[in-house]
Amino acid sequence: MQLFDTHAHLGLIHDDPIEQLLAVQEAKHAGVHAFVCISNNLIDFADTYEQLSQEPSIYYSAGISPSEVDRLPNGWEARLEELAGRERVVAIGETGLDYYRKYGDRDLQINLFVRQLEIAERVGLPVVIHNRDAGSDLLAVLRDKLPTRGGVLHCYSEGLDFAKRALELNLFISFAGNVTYRSARILQEVAAAIPLERLLIETETPFMVPASRRGERNRPAYLEETARFVADLRDLPADQFADAVFANSQRFFQVNDGRGHAPP
Repeated sequence: MQLFDTHAHLGLIHDDPIEQLLAVQEAKHAGVHAFVCISNNLIDFADTYEQLSQEPSIYYSAGISPSEVDRLPNGWEARLEELAGRERVVAIGETGLDYYRKYGDRDLQINLFVRQLEIAERVGLPVVIHNRDAGSDLLAVLRDKLPTRGGVLHCYSEGLDFAKRALELNLFISFAGNVTYRSARILQEVAAAIPLERLLIETETPFMVPASRRGERNRPAYLEETARFVADLRDLPADQFADAVFANSQRFFQVNDGRGHAPP
C-alpha cells in the first residue's frame, strides 16, 4: 500500500526537527511515501522548510490561515509570493474561512482569503482550503476567485449537498481521521458517494486522530487507518483505493516529476 498524506502540520509534532523527521520515517514504514507539510503562517513555514527541506518525500504549502487575520506582517503578500517559488512548494495555504473560532472580523477573513487566492493564480498553484462554519461564504468566494489550478477542501466537514455544489468547481475533497468516528455518519456518506477521482486523504497531524487512536496526538503513520476505513465505505480493496488516491494526490499537486513542480 502506498499513501500520500496531503495535509500534515509536521512542525507541530514536536519542537525538535529530529523528532519530526523520525515521525516521517515511522510513517514511511507504515506505507506513507509522500507528505505535504502545512504551516499556519509564514514564520512557521520558513522555520519548518529550513529544518525539513532535505527530506525528499516532503512537499510544502505556504500560506496564512484565518487564525492569523489579526496579526498579518507587513509585506506579507510579496513574502508569500517569494516563498511560493521555492523548490517543492506545491500549494498556497492553508487559507480559508473559520467562523467557529470568531477570528477577527468576517470581512477581514474574506479579504485575506481572496488575496491568497489571487496570489495562487499569479504563481500558478492550487490552494489548500480551511472551512469551518463558513460554507456559504466560502463557496461564494470560490465561485469568483478559485485559481486555475483549483483547490482542496481539507479535513472536510460538510454534508453531501455541499459536496455536490463544491464539485461543480475545480475542487478536491480531503478526509481526515474524523471520518472514522462513530458519530461521523454525514462525513461517511460523503466519502462513500463522491467521485473517487476527486478524493484525497490526510492526517491533519497532530490533530484529528483516527478512532482507534483517540486520546493520542495524531501522526502521519496513522493514515493507513483512514485509508482502510474509506476504502471499506466504498467497497474497494484497500490497495486499489490507496493507489487511486495516491494518483489523485500526484495529479492535484503536480508532483509526478519528483521535484514538486511538474511541467504543464
